[in-house]
Amino acid sequence: MPQRPHGPHRPLPTMTADALVIADFSPRSPRGPRARRSRDSPRSPGPYRRLLATPGARAFTIGNLLARLPMGMFSVSAVVMIAGTRGSYALAGAVTAAGLGATAVVAPWIARLVDRYGQAKIAVPATLLAALGSLALLLCVRLDAPAWTLFVSYAATATTPNLGGMSRARWAYLLDGDEKALHVANSFEQAADEACFMLGPVLAAFLCGTFFPEAGTLAGVTLLVTGALLFAAQRSTEPPVRRRAASKSPFRAPGIPPLLTVCLAMGAVFGSMEVVTIGFADAQGHRAAAGIVLGLQAAGSCAAGLVYGAVHRDGSVEDRYVWCITAMTALLTLPLLAAALTGSLLVLGCALLVAGMATAPTMVTGMTLVQRRTPPGRLNEGMTLAVTGLLGGIACGSAAGGWTVEHVSPVAGYGVPVTAAAAALMIALVTHRPARSSNRFT
Repeated sequence: MPQRPHGPHRPLPTMTADALVIADFSPRSPRGPRARRSRDSPRSPGPYRRLLATPGARAFTIGNLLARLPMGMFSVSAVVMIAGTRGSYALAGAVTAAGLGATAVVAPWIARLVDRYGQAKIAVPATLLAALGSLALLLCVRLDAPAWTLFVSYAATATTPNLGGMSRARWAYLLDGDEKALHVANSFEQAADEACFMLGPVLAAFLCGTFFPEAGTLAGVTLLVTGALLFAAQRSTEPPVRRRAASKSPFRAPGIPPLLTVCLAMGAVFGSMEVVTIGFADAQGHRAAAGIVLGLQAAGSCAAGLVYGAVHRDGSVEDRYVWCITAMTALLTLPLLAAALTGSLLVLGCALLVAGMATAPTMVTGMTLVQRRTPPGRLNEGMTLAVTGLLGGIACGSAAGGWTVEHVSPVAGYGVPVTAAAAALMIALVTHRPARSSNRFT
């Protein structure tokens, strides 16, 4: 056998950087590309984690959510408190309806002041005035004051600023130019709205029933003031005040009136659905379960809103708005069919869960269009006008739904939200403006 020649050892060949990379990622290497990627590269955060990682976002979001939760508490607390002490649901309903009407008048004015002078300067005193109104209502009920004092006190709560609109304005300021991130932010805010209106009434009913009738109002005032102060304290994320001498009113801006009309019809969907479901559950002998059934609708909307924000969408927001309203109209036939064919509250709850899944995507696309079409420096006012349209529709829908339940039947009442959604679809189709570029992400 030939032997290795004696002499000094030959040095090993030097491996270049490219050779090391090839060796490290070779199929025989124990650290292949898949193992290396799983160990060395952290999993990319989801869209909502990236959104909340924006500097200052978590602080103002926490305060805003605390302040928005009572929005779903005050009306229920007022009804329980007034009806429990005065023995009149008619009086309780009239007081809350008057407060809703006052909000529709005062809210745009408050939003206009916010745009002109800044969020912190207007939101804090407006919130404190609204809190005093709620406390005055509590005292008037407690002290058995005349009925007119209840209307005056609850009307004072109309100065509550549009906290959801102010939060959306902050996202628009922080994410200026990033359409994808703004889409995620609008979806997050809509999901937050649904969650607050789902949890608020449950919390209010629990507090009023477990402790004393005024507990829901006291807790709501505490959360509202604490959250609003925390939100306003985050000055680094507050949009700067813009001069708006040349800007026209959002109500007269091109494309805004049709959106407000659709909001009015959408509000009629929400208002009628709530009253009709309560009437249907009462007819079944399970009125206490109406809140849970309505909560399923809000839960479906909340989940759909989060999914809608996480999924990337191509095409124009104008086209998607029409498609979302179409889906909403189609899905709202499910509760009508469930009530007519089965009469089961359980089946109705499942139908509402599915029907609610079109709500948040529709609202997200609608608010996106409002943001785009509102003149610069008037964003809070524009979004508050949309909310005002919703409130007006809720009042009209509640009246129409209640009349139908009382004079026709609870099952027929589910035709009211379907009709309102169909009206919204017709308005959207007639006023639809196709986008110039179908490849733009919105």
